[in-house]
Amino acid sequence: MAERLRVLAFAGSTRKDSFNRKLVGVAATGAREAGAVVSEIDLADFRLPLFEQDEEAAHGKPDRAIALKQLFVNHDALLIASPEYNGSLTGVLKNTIDWVSRSDDGETTPLVAFRGKAVALMSASPGVLGGLRGLVHLRAILGGLGCIMLPEQVAVPMAREAFDTGGGLSDQRQQEKVLGLGRSLAQVGQKLIG
Repeated sequence: MAERLRVLAFAGSTRKDSFNRKLVGVAATGAREAGAVVSEIDLADFRLPLFEQDEEAAHGKPDRAIALKQLFVNHDALLIASPEYNGSLTGVLKNTIDWVSRSDDGETTPLVAFRGKAVALMSASPGVLGGLRGLVHLRAILGGLGCIMLPEQVAVPMAREAFDTGGGLSDQRQQEKVLGLGRSLAQVGQKLIG
């Protein structure tokens, strides 16, 4: 029997009532329904200083950055819900990527935390575009790090009104699209790991 795909799911926001945390939870349900093992994390549990190379050289990688990178390495695929800040991704998400992408002493595979991993992207935003502009930038960054980007993505506009009290999407067609994105990631990722 084939090994089950391991998916790391998170939002690029540390806000307590984040729309994107709710969104990634819906997609994670879809990935589980398709047979994946999903670990949902909160970047608020991995608060990191702003990446700065001289600081890293002087003091080493923070323990939280080491733990977070290990989570990325231990998973086969990534499910990311990214808010849009000023037409791009959030600072906390970019800083996470910067720390996790750093090579460790003795590491023989560059970008081991990203290279070859299937990635599905989504966003929720109070605006009418649903965070689409930020996904363009995030897609370019992760593709440049060697991730295999699913072509489909989901953007949920008018996020303040989009979610029900249980954290799902009020519009059943949107709910099914997000569940479907999670299922697609599970199916593609499973093929990649054999």
